[in-house]
Amino acid sequence: MSAKERFYVTTPIYYPSDNLHIGHAYTTTVADSLARWHRFAGREVYFVTGSDEHGQKIQRAAAAKGVTPKEYVDVIVASFKDLWEKLNITYDDFVRTTDDRHTKAVQAVFQKIYEKGDIYKSAYEGWYCTPCETFWLESRLEDGKCPDCHRPVEWVKEESYFFRLSKYADRLLKHIEEHPEFIQPETRRNEMVNFIKSGLEDLCISRTTFDWGIPVPSDERHVVYVWFDALTNYLTALGYPEQTELLDRFWPADLHLVGKEIMRFHTIVWPIMLMALDLPLPKTVFGHGWLLFDSDKMSKSKGNVVDPIALMAEFGVDPIRYFLLREISFGQDGNFSRRALIERTNADLANDLGNLLNRTLSMLNRYCAGVVPQPAGELKEIDQDLISYASGLAEKVDGLIKELKINEALASIWRLVGRANKYVDERAPWNLAKLEDKGELGTVMYNLVETLRVVALLVKSFIPETGAKIWAQLGLEGLESCTLADAAWGLLQPGTQTRKGDPIFPRIEVEKEAPEPVQEKQEKPEQPKIEKAAPAAPEGVLIGIEDFMKCELVVAEVLAAERIQGADKLLKLQVDVGSEKRQIVAGIALHYKPEELVGRRIIVVKNLKPAKLRGELSQGMLLAATAPDGHLEIVSVSAAIPAGSKVK
Repeated sequence: MSAKERFYVTTPIYYPSDNLHIGHAYTTTVADSLARWHRFAGREVYFVTGSDEHGQKIQRAAAAKGVTPKEYVDVIVASFKDLWEKLNITYDDFVRTTDDRHTKAVQAVFQKIYEKGDIYKSAYEGWYCTPCETFWLESRLEDGKCPDCHRPVEWVKEESYFFRLSKYADRLLKHIEEHPEFIQPETRRNEMVNFIKSGLEDLCISRTTFDWGIPVPSDERHVVYVWFDALTNYLTALGYPEQTELLDRFWPADLHLVGKEIMRFHTIVWPIMLMALDLPLPKTVFGHGWLLFDSDKMSKSKGNVVDPIALMAEFGVDPIRYFLLREISFGQDGNFSRRALIERTNADLANDLGNLLNRTLSMLNRYCAGVVPQPAGELKEIDQDLISYASGLAEKVDGLIKELKINEALASIWRLVGRANKYVDERAPWNLAKLEDKGELGTVMYNLVETLRVVALLVKSFIPETGAKIWAQLGLEGLESCTLADAAWGLLQPGTQTRKGDPIFPRIEVEKEAPEPVQEKQEKPEQPKIEKAAPAAPEGVLIGIEDFMKCELVVAEVLAAERIQGADKLLKLQVDVGSEKRQIVAGIALHYKPEELVGRRIIVVKNLKPAKLRGELSQGMLLAATAPDGHLEIVSVSAAIPAGSKVK
């Protein structure tokens, strides 16, 4: 890898009109994970975020509270930094638009473009949306309201400076055509191209009706309009207008990460500003979707704004980070719900990853005194399959991250976790431990611990606390200095003393759900209905053999399995019980994927009274065991026992 490979990533600078919500946390977590990964991959990284503190909206809010605008924003910006610290965000610079360095940069940008003739003074008369800080032509209003936030606009008439956007329209279209990677995803690119082709109006970039902003050079009756001010922050962070080392090394930006609602400013106004400054354009502007709350856009006025601080206090940091990165297809809208968070945490973090770590180190303690053994003997095909997938995974994840396919990258890591859990069942170390020759046991245990070492390295960019916990339990040190090359297979040293600890992800009981954490509520949301099973007999109650013999237990072969739409826990199985084929509905979807079950020989209660679950007929019940940590395994037998065989 070239030593000169660099990555400059930015988030939008957030508006301090109120505390940030989970949608802002999503954007910044994505940027942080990308920055962490590229550092891990050996690239030189610069990651910038910040706060956009000027404008009429802030001035009015401060006046209403009886404080100065600076006093008002100082408190809220401090809450931004506190949130990013709690969320383990590793930014390199935080730009405040009230910083002196930013004032210098904005005034330099304004003056250079003005001297070029691309800024001129005129009078503005038209509609203005204060919450969005945006001017609108009447033809673009929707029912007389702002087309973005759907709130009332106000008529504004004042002297203003204008930026000649229209002059650069053809040049910008040509750049987009020649660089399809500039605007992503493709749907956003098409939207922006259509907007440009519909005709660009010159942009009003100064105001005189308020004074909370950066003064226009040589005309201090005007303050620079908020978007012309805010967008400059990406240069401010690199020391512009000075020709600094940072500017030389990192401009143009590799990735501006923004919400889809501000794409127009970042893919039309910003690149035209850079063209007027004779600076290269960013390589990619990516407009991600919204994080919805139960399929509705989050809004303080709707009372559905989810507070990330409250979520982290209850669930921890990494479950929140993992949910945001894994649950949402990057570029599309995603849905947040408390139930989805709990189920994703239980399924992926507790049942899959946490259980793999716990059961592996438990067996290592039992059979090898907690010491990583020397692998010995010829590898079987199943061993080689696990090793082959793990060996190529780091490179695969790196490729997916470069393509900004973050949720796919995590899914590929979890396929390794799933393979390793299946490997435990198939290689059955508890049986190998009974053999006189312990070489095969040593190979299997080495492969499991080495898989966990690779997983710890690959997840640490996304869920850093988890990577560190796994690393520590494996008895390893120096995680922060590890690079992508360390994720190669076979670097774990035999003889390493592991240090098994508590389960890293205790299972969350869904029945203990509390109401959705929100900053404000208009009404209490409806709670999910919990389907409770009939109460079991108390432990210690003795039954006679005649009671047990009433249960007809048989071996059944799973012929097909599928999920039931709208039922997160249920799978529908088609099974052969020997004399006939039946359908069984089982609550195992959080523990097994449908394809993992086909071909298995399981144990079912054949004479259980049929019942309907979620509208599906269930003609029996399968047997499963649940560990104290919530891990569930189906009771099964080998293929040597035919379907229909009785269990006694």
